[in-house]
Parts: sequence; C-alpha cells; structure tokens
Amino acid sequence: MHLRRLQCDGFRCLKAIDFSPGDGLTFLRGKNAQGKTSVLESILYAATSKSHRTNTERDLVGKDGDGFRIAVDTQGLERSVKLEAFWRQGIKRFKVNGVALERVSDILGHVSIILFSPEDTALVRGGASVRRAFMDMELSQLSPVYLNALQDYRKALRQRNELLRQPRVSRDLLEAWDPQLARAGSELITQRAAYLEELSELAQEAYRTLSDGEALRAAYKPDVEPGEDLDDLFRQSADNDIRRRQTTRGPHRDDITLTIEGQPARSHGSQGQQKTAALCLRLADLELVKRRNGEYPVLMLDEVFSELDAERVRRLFEYIDPEVQCIVTTTETNPAWNPTGRHATQFLMEAGQLRPI
Repeated sequence: MHLRRLQCDGFRCLKAIDFSPGDGLTFLRGKNAQGKTSVLESILYAATSKSHRTNTERDLVGKDGDGFRIAVDTQGLERSVKLEAFWRQGIKRFKVNGVALERVSDILGHVSIILFSPEDTALVRGGASVRRAFMDMELSQLSPVYLNALQDYRKALRQRNELLRQPRVSRDLLEAWDPQLARAGSELITQRAAYLEELSELAQEAYRTLSDGEALRAAYKPDVEPGEDLDDLFRQSADNDIRRRQTTRGPHRDDITLTIEGQPARSHGSQGQQKTAALCLRLADLELVKRRNGEYPVLMLDEVFSELDAERVRRLFEYIDPEVQCIVTTTETNPAWNPTGRHATQFLMEAGQLRPI
C-alpha cells in the first residue's frame, strides 16, 4: 500500500496541503508547532475516523474555521482507493472512491495505516483501556467479522449496563441481553488470543533487533479464558453486577501483559525500554498486516529520532523493509542530516504549509 497524494484544508493549522510522498522514505522537516504531526494525523483520521491526540473532533478544526476536508489517494497491489473525510459543524461524512458511507465505521479496512507517535508510550505505561483500544483498532482494520462482533458486543453491553443502573432490575430483561453479549464476546476473545500470539512473536523479533537481544513478550490477559461459557458466566455474575450496577465480567475488561526480560514493562522498564517496546508493537503490527493482507501498510513515524538514540535509529531502519513506504517527521531542518542510511524524499513544513526541499 502506498500513499500517492494527500489533499487537506482546514485541519488544525494545515493550509491547502497537497502532498505526494516518495515510494520509500519521506522526511517531513520543520521546527516544533509547524504542522508536521498534523499531516500524519490527517492521514490517520481519513483512514480510521480517529485522531491519536483527541477524541473531540472540534479540536481538529483550524482557528476561526468551521470544518475541514481531507482527501487521500492510495495505490495497493490490486486496486487504488480514494478516501474523503469531511467534518463541518458537528457533522462528519466519509466517502470511498466517491461513494458515501452509511456508517463511519465502514471506513475501516480500506487503507492500512500504522502510526507510531510519542503518545504510544501509553501502550506500556497507561491503563488496560489503552491496550484494549489498540487491539480493537488493529483487529477491526484486519477483520470485518471482528468489527461486527465488537459493534454487537458494545451495543449489548451498553443496553445491559443501562438496565443495571435502573432502581429495580428485571432479571428477565437482564438475561435477554446475555446471549448476544456471549456470542459477540466469544468472537472477540478468540480473535484477540490468535492476534496476540502472532503479534508477540513479531514484537519479540523487533525488540531483539533494536535492543541488544533483550526479550519482550506481549501476552493476552483475558478476563474470561477462551472456551469458557460466557452465557453461564453472565448469569453467575448477575448478583454482583446488580450490586455494582455494571457488567463486571467479560472481554471489555481484557488487557495485554507486557514484560521485558520477564519483568513487567510498566513498572520495571526504563523510559528507553518502554518507548522501544511501544515502537516494537507497531513494527510487529506492520509485519502482521503484511502476513494477512499480502502487502505492507503505510508506516508513519512521528519524531522517532527524538525517542531513540543513534544506534537504535540505525537498527530501526535496517529492520524496516525497504518495500515499506515510510513517512517520518523530524525537527532537524538541515536536508543533509539523515541518520537512516537511505535516500529520502524531503519536505519542509512551515506555518502549516508544506513544500519540497
């Protein structure tokens, strides 16, 4: 998968962006607060309907504006895809190859994008909800079956929790949601277990390469073991759920356990180890998408040079397959500065505007 063109206007500080990166490595150079990260964010938003920096889309609108438009043209092995995202005064719309989507979630899976940013250290340092969101986003892009199960599970969970918050809870109404919750939940657990097994293997390989052979392990930590009867579990936990006024068991309480050399990365890892572990989860996902889809996604690395020392930067770009289209931001504005050892197409970002160097 290659990004051929990004057109964007009204998104954060970006002004009439028309960007065509190289097929291999592309540098976006510029001082802080010029809009480099916003370029990557706009691409991610068009492909996933999500920002990695905010859950409030009004934050994405430029100063004094009332909306934004993003158009992304991509070329895959078998077809070209054009994504369009529009947001204006609280209303958002997406199109794929000119066809409007009925549901925003239908945007997922058309274009594969992987972004590593400084915020990704939350995958190691943050709470379980961050790691569940990581699993859900990556699997939703890989598997329409997973996405449907996730939507069904969330709907049933929301309805069940609304019942549990009522002053008097009807057992019959409560149990009416259990079969849907169990069916969808079983699919989530099965796919998460398979995904984490594959991801952990790939993350270990990446981490060994970047960190002198140290061992990283990413293990699925399910609230309910694969194969356990969820329908029975929800019935058995009903009394506790009523007492606590929420559904206390199920895959909405899953987590990922990350260890480095057998020790919890969250509490025992250094800052450098934690940053490298987060990066390696993204690199593992890069290879996993290639395995499943037959082609690499677009890889975007935000300020990775500030997150890693020179030796790890060298190893990183030895690890990344030259076939990968990789867009990297850096505050180093000197075009001669290039620690990767690869030819790079280069752009300079100033005050929300992008120009080739």
